[in-house]
Parts: sequence; C-alpha cells; structure tokens
Amino acid sequence: MVETTPTLAAATASLPPEEAQFEPRGGPSARTTDRVWDALADVPDPEVPAVSIVELGIVRNVSMTDGRVRIEVTPTYSGCPATEMISTMIRERLAAVGLTDVDLVMTLSPPWTTDWIAPEGKRKLAQFGIAPPHAVVNVAGISRIRKATVPCPRCGSKTTSLLSQFGSTACKAQYRCDDCREPFDYFKPH
Repeated sequence: MVETTPTLAAATASLPPEEAQFEPRGGPSARTTDRVWDALADVPDPEVPAVSIVELGIVRNVSMTDGRVRIEVTPTYSGCPATEMISTMIRERLAAVGLTDVDLVMTLSPPWTTDWIAPEGKRKLAQFGIAPPHAVVNVAGISRIRKATVPCPRCGSKTTSLLSQFGSTACKAQYRCDDCREPFDYFKPH
C-alpha cells in the first residue's frame, strides 16, 4: 500500500528558508533524512505509548528520491489494528514539521521481529510495566524462542506464572508475579 500527499513545493512554500526541511533544489539530503528520523522518534506507538515507533523497530527505512521522502513501515504483525492509526500519526507528525511530500509504504516482508526493538525501547517497556521480550535464538537456520523466566517488571521477581497466551493485545501474553501478585503483560518474542 503506497499513500502519497501534496508536492514538495506545497510543503516548503510558506516556510522561511532557514526553516525549510529540504535542500533548495529538492535533491536528496542527509539533513532531511535525519530530521525525518528525529520527527518519527517522537511518534508513540498507539498501543504502548511509552515507546516510539522508531524504538519499537517498525520504521524500517527512510530515504529520499527526487525530493520525495519514502518511509517504510513494518507493523508488528500483518493484522495489527493500530496500523492505520500509526500511518495517520506519522503523517500528522511530519506535516507538523512541514513535510508533506511523503510516500508511506507498509511492508510485510521481512516480517517484523521483536529483535528489532531497540535496547532503549526494551528499557521503556519495562518501566511502563510490560516485560520486554527475550531474545530469539537461531538454531540451524530456524528461529526458536528460548524458554526463559519472565521477570516481573514491577518488583523484578523471577517467580512468575503465565495466565494467558494473550494479554491486552495479541502481541502480548498475560503473566502474574507470584511474589507481588501483580498481573503484567509480556511482549511475546517473535
């Protein structure tokens, strides 16, 4: 799915030159790409607002061709109900910094993996009360989820119990800490 918006000229017409996001001739610019990444780093995941879509690893690439920005996004899974909301939030954030000449491409291959969550994102998940995913191990070319203890993000206890394979969203499982007795979500590795 490719969505397009108004032209580069429309995006920069009302901006003073020192605030323009683009090189004067519309050529590719590392500065523009960096500013796009910076803007996207401010877009929270709608289901887990403690992490940005960049920290979650769903923004796969930002590039420029002929003055147009191309952003590739891979949702956490193909049926993710937040996909449309994420697209809207990306467009709104980029429009807020004067960038409207954008091709937003949803890409499903390769599929998103929890390995793409940045270390800072995993730290923020834990602070938010969601146990971050464990590493996926590659054995003979096949990804395997390592059986591991899921520590409680609230008290740190390693004595926890699985309550349900599905938590607040399909990408999380519901656990309970056997020590502090608090329930919590675990971001399932995949």
